[in-house]
Amino acid sequence: MQCLNNSIFYYFFSVLQFYFTKRAINDDFDLLFGLLDGSASLAKESLVYSYGRSFNGFAAKLSPPEVDTFSKMERVISVIPNHKLHLHTTHSWEFMDFSPGKIRPQEEGNIVIGFLDSGIWPESESFNDEGMSPPPAKWKGKCHNITCNNKIIGARYYNSEGLYPTTEFKSPRDAIGHGTHTSSTAAGREVDGASFLGLAKGTATGGVPNARIAVYKVCWDMLGCSNADILAAFDDAIADGVDILSMSLGSDDPQPFFDDALAIGAFHAMKHGVLSSASAGNSGPSPATASNLAPWMLTVAASSMDRKFISQVVLGNGEIYPGIAVNSFKLNGTSFPLVWAGDVANYSGGNGLLNAKNCLPGSLNSNKIAGKIVLCNSVLGDYTGVVMANGLGAIVSFPIPFLIDIALSYPLPATQVKTGDGTILVGETWKDIMAPYVASFSSRGPNRLNPEILKPDITAPGLDILAAWSPVASPSGSPFDTRKVKFNVISGTSMSCPHASAVAAYVKALHPNWSPAAIKSAIMTTANVMDPRKNDDHEFAYGAGHVNPLAATNPGLVYNASEADYIHFLCKQGYNTSTLKQITGESNASCDGIVPGRAWDLNYPTFGVAVEDGQSVNATFTRTVTNVASANSTYRVTVQMPSSVNVEVHPKELSFSTVGEKKTFTVKVSGPKMVEQPIQSGTIVWKDGVHVVRSPLIVYTITPNSMTTSPFRPTERIGFGANSNNWNMHF
Repeated sequence: MQCLNNSIFYYFFSVLQFYFTKRAINDDFDLLFGLLDGSASLAKESLVYSYGRSFNGFAAKLSPPEVDTFSKMERVISVIPNHKLHLHTTHSWEFMDFSPGKIRPQEEGNIVIGFLDSGIWPESESFNDEGMSPPPAKWKGKCHNITCNNKIIGARYYNSEGLYPTTEFKSPRDAIGHGTHTSSTAAGREVDGASFLGLAKGTATGGVPNARIAVYKVCWDMLGCSNADILAAFDDAIADGVDILSMSLGSDDPQPFFDDALAIGAFHAMKHGVLSSASAGNSGPSPATASNLAPWMLTVAASSMDRKFISQVVLGNGEIYPGIAVNSFKLNGTSFPLVWAGDVANYSGGNGLLNAKNCLPGSLNSNKIAGKIVLCNSVLGDYTGVVMANGLGAIVSFPIPFLIDIALSYPLPATQVKTGDGTILVGETWKDIMAPYVASFSSRGPNRLNPEILKPDITAPGLDILAAWSPVASPSGSPFDTRKVKFNVISGTSMSCPHASAVAAYVKALHPNWSPAAIKSAIMTTANVMDPRKNDDHEFAYGAGHVNPLAATNPGLVYNASEADYIHFLCKQGYNTSTLKQITGESNASCDGIVPGRAWDLNYPTFGVAVEDGQSVNATFTRTVTNVASANSTYRVTVQMPSSVNVEVHPKELSFSTVGEKKTFTVKVSGPKMVEQPIQSGTIVWKDGVHVVRSPLIVYTITPNSMTTSPFRPTERIGFGANSNNWNMHF
């Protein structure tokens, strides 16, 4: 049997049969040896990864018949195809009234943030280790093919397919800039005078500049990020000793948890006390598009800050139109002829009006636009088509309405405007008094897998974020862009995720014994309230609110949850003992005695009621809070909810005498029958005179029979179509 060109599958095995021993790789080899007709060479070529440091399993290249045979073996818990994901971008900390470096460097220096991303550019000034002590004694990580220091203390790379594009490095070095940007956003050192070619000049810094960085390169230029590589990275990161995992990547189409490498890896991380922070995705504003939906993950939406990048258009008659772009090119105020792209189609090249007016590559007649500014109808591309036809600049006159808040960088003078001759002014920054509001691209709820678990969990700055960049990567993404920059301005939930990761690391540094659920709860219940008038989707856009770094360190009460709580949640959602093992990897995991039902008893910091059309509102939640503040304190509850919905909390007062004491309360939500009801937003708030512990409560309608206890709930995607086999780097 030939395996070299077969697909990669990965597997989990029972802990009872496969232990964390030095024989793990040999065990995997022996199984493949037996499966592949006793051929040692085929077994060696087939085995890609052996997971054994933090959980048990391996990845191998097998044909469909071999997979079928293997999946029937008694010891095999799960067989999953090697799907691919894609990547989902510092004034932001100042905007949140947070000054990085407030805690002692040694406390922050004990925290290690692991980044599953596209690598890192280690020579960036953001990663210098001046004045930093050696890595913490707990650290067991390694550096492969790059030189680390006391800032970057771990760097590994994973490429299960063995394919390396010519643009890539066979190392953790970052060829596309994404991983460098995210890691510096969270934990970059202070760099004075940072800017994007003079724009947004100031001091660049991460939220926890003294924390350590560990890099796990799982995403590659043009190839995406494979499940096999992601699980291998989780296995290493957990065993290496990371404290927080930051993952600015995800699937366009949410998968059942047992098919989701990020959900599985994050579950194992949670078991080892590691919180996984992940981007919600960039498929907004369409509803039900959020990804990374597991309740043991922190799912982060993207919102604005009070700075936006403007590049104005000045017409020959003196009229000025403000446009949005990160434009570093200068035309020195000189006017140039303006031509509409639809009038200069490259008909000889097989193009017509449709391609030309959108300025797609090869669609424009170079004889007619050379030395001119081209008016394009949409922002479907990066204006490479204008560059290829020797155009001087570009203006988008009819940008996609819900993408007008994104300032993009282009390989030539260009801008977007909402409306003879003209010019494009060099970019500048303006104050955005409407901030914060959720970005148009940020993926929205409701949660397609578990409608009663509100996702996203939180929002953080993700628009126009300045951070470190790889000097070999194009700042605009265009192959025609030859500019080299040390810092770049980009947008996406990829950029909001590391903000939340940094806040989680900050909380962990001050409270090293807190569980992942406690840290997540602290971030959510102390979030700043978002203005629903600026966000039509309300909590489906921003979750619990806008992250507040300082408040998160002192939440008063936390909603804690353990592995057992999440297992109970999965069983209630319709997982059985067999499918449960595919997530936990444990043979003794069981759903025996648990009746499937609603997710109302998971100890989550938010409350969601999904009502089938025509049904009345009737839900009862049970929650337990743990006192993490004053030894003697009394909290009283206040409830806000539209009058059509009745909310009763019992008891209305919680008194604590010790730190760590737990108290349980119930929330009963009732109301009349509802049909086609948009989201109704409310809150449940506990106050003791010092702390404000706020939880959103939402009620909304769904179509009949869409509430099911099956873990196979997602069947088709709402919004933009995508191949469900691809993971997205959430730019």
